[in-house]
Amino acid sequence: MAKHLVTGGAGFIGSNLVRFLLDQGEEAVVLDNFATGKRENLAEVADRIELIEGDIRDLETVRDAADGCVTIFHEAALGSVPRSIEDPRTTNDVNVNGTVNVLEAARAGGRRVVFAASSSAYGDQKESPKHEGMLPAPISPYAASKISCEAYVRGYAAAYGMQTISLRYFNVFGPRQDPAGAYAAAIPAFISQLIRGQQPVVFGDGEQSRDFCHIDNVCQANWRAANAPAEVCDGRCMNIACNRRATLNEVLAQLGELLGVDVVPEYRPERTGDVKHSLADVSLARESIGYEPVVFFEEGLAKAMDWYRENLG
Repeated sequence: MAKHLVTGGAGFIGSNLVRFLLDQGEEAVVLDNFATGKRENLAEVADRIELIEGDIRDLETVRDAADGCVTIFHEAALGSVPRSIEDPRTTNDVNVNGTVNVLEAARAGGRRVVFAASSSAYGDQKESPKHEGMLPAPISPYAASKISCEAYVRGYAAAYGMQTISLRYFNVFGPRQDPAGAYAAAIPAFISQLIRGQQPVVFGDGEQSRDFCHIDNVCQANWRAANAPAEVCDGRCMNIACNRRATLNEVLAQLGELLGVDVVPEYRPERTGDVKHSLADVSLARESIGYEPVVFFEEGLAKAMDWYRENLG
């Protein structure tokens, strides 16, 4: 049994990862300031974890949280492309400065860092599938902040001999993903709207496509990265997805079948910073850490729907 720190552990990805670690017989420490994370995401495991309310922008808080931990799973971030366009300075402060603090805390204790990077690094480049040999091409402040973090993760590995690795997530979805608010991701927003009998809103024509990745794949990838040989933890980044894509219109059609309803979406203008198509080449993750997707889109969507039906009343 080992102890691990999960920053942002009360968020969607973080809270699922915490449960995954507990299921492996590990100990988990959660650091979250609850700006976007939710206490209810951890309610059923609250007696099995150490919960620290604090901000990754405070170095001493991160150092205290990391004490005794062998790995830091750095999931904390201020997400959302639209939010970053509205307030780029705060996005940079949380994502970049917070990541430097995490790396400093890891450096002081000789800890491995597994960083939650983003497929937004590729921007809207035409080449597909996206692979790690492509140059970053951000089209939003959020994407730029995540690329900056990747550079720090690699730079710390090179300068200090630390064990670090970046996982570029592609459109993660699943239980506990917030369906509410202006910055909600597409799948939980669609499900919430349809369950409540509302017309789902699509920004654009719905033909934009994504490599939707169920949360179980992300948890498995993090675990494999935490246990990978030291030689592959040299700051490299790798895609985490399924190498399959679906359009938003196909997502809505699938949800309509699951719910037994006719779906008539409301199409609105495209949003600035949104990528048109995204598909991942996952061969590097397969070769480096033995990653293989375990839940594909159709099964994952059905599992997500079951969870939202139970938890949205």
